[in-house]
Amino acid sequence: MDTLIMDTAKWAAFPHENKAFRYPGDKLATAWKKLHRGDTEPLPDEAGILEAWRHFHAGDFAAAVDLAEEAGLAGHAVANKASGIYADYLEESEESKIAIYQAGIQRAEAAIAEWEDDANAHYFHAFLLGRYSQSISIAQALAQGIGGKVRESLENALSLSPEHAEAHTALGLYHAEIINKVGKMVGKLTYGASADKALEHFERALELTPEAPIAHIEYGNGLYLLFGDKRLEESNAAYEKAAKIKPIDAMQKLDVEYAKASL
Repeated sequence: MDTLIMDTAKWAAFPHENKAFRYPGDKLATAWKKLHRGDTEPLPDEAGILEAWRHFHAGDFAAAVDLAEEAGLAGHAVANKASGIYADYLEESEESKIAIYQAGIQRAEAAIAEWEDDANAHYFHAFLLGRYSQSISIAQALAQGIGGKVRESLENALSLSPEHAEAHTALGLYHAEIINKVGKMVGKLTYGASADKALEHFERALELTPEAPIAHIEYGNGLYLLFGDKRLEESNAAYEKAAKIKPIDAMQKLDVEYAKASL
């Protein structure tokens, strides 16, 4: 596991008020189902991993990763979610982002090898691969076969956890991005991508998590990737919905602020 350890000492702090996201004592377990409706992660038995999640929800992403890594590979889900969200929103160095994504991909692959039936091992593998691919050139991503790996991991996650809303959102975005990049015909024949499948997954995610800002944001992104200006009003409306949601943790706060800034 040594190769997976991240240096979090210089990570940026969460830039918003987070008192409402701290969930002290038993409040975390009470709110767990609501907090994890999107990723279907079960309430952990191990105290160290539970504490890591407490820090994640509060926006203490560095502390969450540190505690998760102390717990070993069993803390893979919180380590990967905390580091991925941190890199997405708060890390300014492109080089550091790529290093975070690469470490997370390696951690997820180790988790898949250890627990093949862990939905979030597969989901965060796809999530981090997708983010990594956005940080390199399209040619590099194609050469590494990242698209196929992302799809396989997302489909594995959904086969294990059919109500994994975040995986539905990600798979919808996968279909939309493929069609946007290579067109409907090549997308369908080469990658099995379709606009109908994209919309089906986005809509399922919204049914499962109507109060999750990211489900609305990515639905808006997907509409624009698939239809451009033809459905721009709907795309903007999705962002407006995201911007009006009251966040229940730090990740949602970052999503909401992103939506507001994008309008």
